[in-house]
Amino acid sequence: MPAGRIALLVVVGAALGALYILVTFFQVLHASGEDDRSSVDAVVVLGAAQYGGEPSPVLAARLDHAYELWASGVAPLVVTTGSNQEGDRFTEGYAGFEYLRFKGIPEDALLVITDGASTWEQLAATVRQLHTRDLVSAVLVSDPYHSFRLTQIADEVGIESTISTTDGSSSLRQLVRETAAVSLGRILGYRRVDNWLSRVG
Repeated sequence: MPAGRIALLVVVGAALGALYILVTFFQVLHASGEDDRSSVDAVVVLGAAQYGGEPSPVLAARLDHAYELWASGVAPLVVTTGSNQEGDRFTEGYAGFEYLRFKGIPEDALLVITDGASTWEQLAATVRQLHTRDLVSAVLVSDPYHSFRLTQIADEVGIESTISTTDGSSSLRQLVRETAAVSLGRILGYRRVDNWLSRVG
């Protein structure tokens, strides 16, 4: 193949790759303001750090938002998710359960899922448990920047989902990181990418 044609193919490939990443960035940005409060079967809180059984500020904000959704009648069940880091006595899911129980949600309206260190694993474990209860839809609660990838993972693991994010804005760094995760996830699969992200933090 002539060198000129090879150079042209390289330029076209680079341009298409850049366009793909740019479109993905704007999809991530657009989804970051999503707040769907339609009625569903469950509110699912994605895990975040906890310290000695106390939710971190990030996790507490998600739990407070989930409580608001539950109290307004969006869903009768709240699912708290998340495992623990090495050396932790408590899981993120259990810390969330205790936090919401203290706020006034009865135990029979709470479900704890402690399987899964990554977003993909948390949602896959949640779907298995919801399906045993014949529940098929959920509103997913996380931070704004996380929204688009959540909907993509939910489709991959097989649950009808909407998104309701916590208050606050997303930093450029968070949006860029999510853009990279979504760009790779669409090609390699979200399970593989999320497991890698959970290892590197």
